[in-house]
Amino acid sequence: MTNLTLLVLMGCGGLAVAVQPSINARLAQKVGSFESSLISFAVGTLALCVVVMLSGRGSLREIGTASWWELTGGLLGAFFVTMTIIAVPRLGTLAVMTVIISGQLATGALMDHFGAFGLRHLPLTPLRCTGMLLLAAGAALIIKR
Repeated sequence: MTNLTLLVLMGCGGLAVAVQPSINARLAQKVGSFESSLISFAVGTLALCVVVMLSGRGSLREIGTASWWELTGGLLGAFFVTMTIIAVPRLGTLAVMTVIISGQLATGALMDHFGAFGLRHLPLTPLRCTGMLLLAAGAALIIKR
């Protein structure tokens, strides 16, 4: 897969992350917040089962070799999806996405700086800090009503 293809797919992922909370919040009006989150994960799980059956190259048998914290991604995902389902109707999609993106960027900068989870170390420079402050200022302007 080329870098261009990966960038296009990540752009599509960004679109999906922006649209998903509103779709799930709409479903929650009919079935409830936690129920909507459950349905979202169930549909996603079914879709991933098909993908794994058709093109999976890994080994689900190796799950026993994973550390406990390596299995928390689903829990974090469930928390994220449920919180967006609750927040979007109250705060609006743009405000929720702004807070999410700000949190992601700040966390990503810290994770890069400390080389979290054994990944590449990218120092937190004054230029990066300035960029994060500008993003935070933009987020504050977007959220302020």
